[in-house]
Amino acid sequence: MAKMAASMVESGEDAFRKVFKFYKRRNPPPDFSDVVDFSRGLPSDKIVKAKLDPTAVSDVEAARIGLQPVRDWRAFGLQGYPGFIFISNPFLPGSQPFWIRQCLKTYPQKPNVCNLDMHMSPSETQDIWGQSVRGLSTPSGKREPRTLLERLRWVTLGYHYNWDTKTYSSNHHTAFPADLHSLSSKVTAACGFPGFTAEAGILNYYRSDSSLGIHVDESELDHSRPLLSFSFGQSAIFLLGGTHRQDAPTAMFMHSGDMMVMSGQSRLLYHAVPRILPAPEGHTASFLDLCCSVSHLQDSSVLESVPEEDWKVCSRYLQSSRLNVTVRQVLGPGQSFPEIPTAHLKTDAGQTAGYHDEHVEQDSGKRKRSSSCDSAELQTNHL
Repeated sequence: MAKMAASMVESGEDAFRKVFKFYKRRNPPPDFSDVVDFSRGLPSDKIVKAKLDPTAVSDVEAARIGLQPVRDWRAFGLQGYPGFIFISNPFLPGSQPFWIRQCLKTYPQKPNVCNLDMHMSPSETQDIWGQSVRGLSTPSGKREPRTLLERLRWVTLGYHYNWDTKTYSSNHHTAFPADLHSLSSKVTAACGFPGFTAEAGILNYYRSDSSLGIHVDESELDHSRPLLSFSFGQSAIFLLGGTHRQDAPTAMFMHSGDMMVMSGQSRLLYHAVPRILPAPEGHTASFLDLCCSVSHLQDSSVLESVPEEDWKVCSRYLQSSRLNVTVRQVLGPGQSFPEIPTAHLKTDAGQTAGYHDEHVEQDSGKRKRSSSCDSAELQTNHL
């Protein structure tokens, strides 16, 4: 694999795209032996230990959001990628279900925006969870077509991203979830970025055949603040490249509970997700068999106990799906959005494209529109 990537660079071709296609390939399946797996702790000349600040977040503060003490986090970096930090599942046992339930039941609620809004009325997408519970409680072989939750592809929080103009704006904003802000600010503080303000979030809902195209996250006005990524459910292969598509990427596994922080030089690197994979057996228990128990929660905890009936729906959904949450600070100190003429303003409901609406033609590299909001390919300017 390394020789193949080097050959691509020498030939001047799009090395990243070739590696992307290699890992996305179904027949014959690709060789995963070169994929970095931080959870296994195998020695690698690419992996280095990342330095965290245990004093930035107290043990009590960490526990309130379901995290282990910072001193116990297994954090790594990669040679050649300054500013990139990978944290291998720092969640306390039984705390992932709360965040999973938030992603599936709470965050898709109005006034937040989702891909289904482009094809359905607000009243039809008002209660995605409620309309999906019955379907997801029935064995897949005996029920009707996919539920709304299974058709969900993306949800935006805070400053809602405009897929047509690839911008954020002050006129399209809703309150950012306080619990997710708390999680994000504590993780960034431990990584050396105190004062991080979570202003925008994008939730991705991956099915087993989903992928995320090659892109750079550059729409935020302040690139000095890090980009955070939280993963839950099934595993994925994440590709991290360079500043040019000719730079061959490094492939790594992302398992349930894993986090990534992209800061500094790594903040504007090309990246993609070519493949979703079944979670390893040891990771499956961490999100399918464990549920929050009231006895584990502090009085001041951000977390809440997840009812058994809710968890049954979540666990069935996660048997073939992956959730990814990316959080970013859009504006830096003293920054404001540029004025946009009223005639150019458009809400997400009227946009012609979305997170899952663009496909990459594998042979030509040209983009084409899809009329379906249920496309398996995610192609946009966001992780």
